[in-house]
Amino acid sequence: MGVKHGRNYDDILREFTTAVGQITDCYEFFEMEQGEWEQLPEEGKKEVLEALAEDLFYGLGTDSMIKVGSGVVIYDRDIHRINVLIGEEEITFVSLI
Repeated sequence: MGVKHGRNYDDILREFTTAVGQITDCYEFFEMEQGEWEQLPEEGKKEVLEALAEDLFYGLGTDSMIKVGSGVVIYDRDIHRINVLIGEEEITFVSLI
């Protein structure tokens, strides 16, 4: 189902992919080990991050908060954005409108 958005999905996905990539252990979402992640070529990492962003985008339509490695991704319906946090600190967000 995904989250409601007014912006172009491809633009949102590109920004969201970059955002979740800022969570240094985001690969844990797919139950990967650090060594497996480090062995991936850059193109492979990019593909994993894009798949992660897509999964999260659709998952946030059902569950407004999803843990990703040491971070958390939160869909804020009221202000139409996805927040990416590590601990209590917001590291970035993606606007949906």
